[in-house]
Amino acid sequence: MKILKILLAVLSILCLFDMPYGYYQLYRFVAMGIFFTIAFKEKSSENWMIFWILSGLLVQPFFKIPLGREIWNGVDVFWAIVLVYSALKK
Repeated sequence: MKILKILLAVLSILCLFDMPYGYYQLYRFVAMGIFFTIAFKEKSSENWMIFWILSGLLVQPFFKIPLGREIWNGVDVFWAIVLVYSALKK
């Protein structure tokens, strides 16, 4: 799980740069899958499980939530921090 969290944190930080639109589409699919995988693996902590499920729902690619570039950048930084913290805390 640690590797997946660090990988997703790096992918989230890459979203801050001017990437091709296809990257963001791919990121949504990958992030959703990883968030749901983390939620399934960490079901012993209900609060974390709910956080990861909500994160997966927010980033899901099917019904995009238009938050604006600045807000998405903030969300990406927040996710990167939380992912690295949760990977290193154990």
